[in-house]
Amino acid sequence: MSMNGILNNALSGLQAAQLGMRTASNNVANVNTPGYARTETVTAARNLSGQGMGVEVVGVRRVTDIFLQAATMRAASDRSEASTVFTVLDRLQAQLGSTNDPSSLFGRMNQAFASLGSASLDPTESVSRLSAASDLQTFFDEASRLSGEVRALRSETDLRISTGVERINEILTELEQLNGEVGRLDASGADVTGAANRQSELLDELSTIIDVRADRQSDGRLFVRTADGVGLLDNARLTLNYVPSGSGAYGVDYGRITAEVSSSGATVDLTPHISSGELRGLMKLRDDELPAIADQIAEFASGVADALNAAHNDGAAFPPPNTLEGRQTGLVSSDILTGSGQARLAVVAADGSLVRSVDITVGAGGFDVDGNGAPLIFDLVTELNTAFAGDATASFVDGRLTVTATDPSHGVAAAQDEADPSSIGGRGFAHFFGLNDIVDSRRPSFFETGLEPGSNHQMAAGGEIGFTVSAPDGRRVADITVPVAGATIQDQLNALNAVGSGLGQYGSFGLDANGAIGFTPAAGYESFAVDVANDTTLRGGTGLSFTQVFGLGDAARMSRAEGFEVASEIRSDSGRLSFAKLDLTGASIAGDTVLTPGDGRAGQELAAVASNRYGFEAAGGLAGGQATLEEYAARLAGDIGARAARAERQDQAAQSVQLAAGQKRADVEGVNLDEELALMTLYQQAYNASARLLQASKEMTDTLLNIV
Repeated sequence: MSMNGILNNALSGLQAAQLGMRTASNNVANVNTPGYARTETVTAARNLSGQGMGVEVVGVRRVTDIFLQAATMRAASDRSEASTVFTVLDRLQAQLGSTNDPSSLFGRMNQAFASLGSASLDPTESVSRLSAASDLQTFFDEASRLSGEVRALRSETDLRISTGVERINEILTELEQLNGEVGRLDASGADVTGAANRQSELLDELSTIIDVRADRQSDGRLFVRTADGVGLLDNARLTLNYVPSGSGAYGVDYGRITAEVSSSGATVDLTPHISSGELRGLMKLRDDELPAIADQIAEFASGVADALNAAHNDGAAFPPPNTLEGRQTGLVSSDILTGSGQARLAVVAADGSLVRSVDITVGAGGFDVDGNGAPLIFDLVTELNTAFAGDATASFVDGRLTVTATDPSHGVAAAQDEADPSSIGGRGFAHFFGLNDIVDSRRPSFFETGLEPGSNHQMAAGGEIGFTVSAPDGRRVADITVPVAGATIQDQLNALNAVGSGLGQYGSFGLDANGAIGFTPAAGYESFAVDVANDTTLRGGTGLSFTQVFGLGDAARMSRAEGFEVASEIRSDSGRLSFAKLDLTGASIAGDTVLTPGDGRAGQELAAVASNRYGFEAAGGLAGGQATLEEYAARLAGDIGARAARAERQDQAAQSVQLAAGQKRADVEGVNLDEELALMTLYQQAYNASARLLQASKEMTDTLLNIV
């Protein structure tokens, strides 16, 4: 070997060993750096014409495994989704409390009924009445607070979606810049490991927000796409857009996550392409979990209010109030109500003696007042005024029935016929009109209207109802607007059920025997979601829209829990609590005592409401059917607890998978200090060997020169 060959071998060895030591020391320095993959020096033997000419440094490469990287990204997306859902549900479950917690919604309900029971033992004692009214109000305040908490959580998740979208755009922008940098470095043969590590770190963060897949190109650039193949970053970059609603209100038509291609400006709906990650968890909470819980709370609060009102309307205060003002029914005076059974209204003097009573019969064609037919609500009012013969007056204004005794010292009371109780939409006469409600509501709390398909819908032309239809994967498949049609409710139902212009392709609306509208999905569309987006209709002078009257859509049903309160006149005067019952029969005449001050029968019935069975509608995954308030409360608590427990199990399972995948990846990509120290020793020895060659070459050269 020539002297030049020796020198070349020594110098190349020095350079290779020096670079190897630098690579190993860099690995040691970054042992705890997130996203860092260890690097190694790649060398190859160099020869010329079969003669060894030292070592050549091919480059420095990151030690990675694309399959393990993909596995950890999927695991990170699944864990982030599960963790997001569990965290929010766990917070809400803590707010709800347990069934045996006195400060929980359920504990407050139990306390309210216990107070009613205590007050009914001595109906003349005002302090216990005030306590009962206060405890009832506390229960409904708690129901309202919980519903508001759900709304607040929906608003929070919506804002977090917006924040997540902004961070995705920042990551994609930086990755695009890194792609350009990596491309330039690769073309010049420079070290790209630093930029590649940053790419990996950003990719790991991105996978926690949205499920992505990455493909590294031969020049080091990174192309990113969603799990189902929508390209987020390749030769062009998508810009994601999302506008938060700023509200967690029920019935809000939340926007879509759209993406705009930076090069062409084309827009795609990205929402259905997000299958895991924090964004999917937030959308699942906002659109599924939280609305379901809100629906259950609303149904529970409505059931309690309705059961209390049923008992209270069949009772009477002593002395009875001068005026009974009904609830907002959503009805107009020309409506015909169908039902069955009998009820009575009575004008009672301050001492409990009967002044006048009126018998009301409900039938298929409306009402009958003291034997006189009254098919329309207008006719009902007319016949009531005739039957009262000046002792009381009735009116029906803006959907409310009001009965007032003419003499200020007289009062008005109502009672069901014990043998054949009245029923309109499944509720007694006074209960249906809310003449003596203990719990008021700012909006309709039940939607059995008592109307028939042939009833006039009373909506002016020009109004319209907007619907959105979404597929199970979140795709918006249709936006349908149905205008006011025809004159009857059936005409409007026909318009809603029309194929093409209505929702007939996806299902059908129908009016049941109680006057409630239900929706039945068409075959193949059972998992599709049909939501009310807007409603500009107005039913007569009630101030209520078609969907509010019939309880269509989330806004009408889920917001009910926030509208209940103990009637203001009862809170200001606990004597208005109806703890007594009318002792009224067909043989009763004016002057008979029909109310007594010590009567607590209606109060006992109020206290027993919690253990009586009532009909509940299906709500948020809870099946409808008969249940006591106590049973439904237990089902509600159990369902919310089960949701949180299920989310916790999913989080723990996803965490286990993430840890396992991360460990496998770390075994390949991570830095092992023992190995790196061993490599540094090896490179040091190689460096010393190359230096010894240089020394030997120098000594040989000196010897030759001395000879000459």
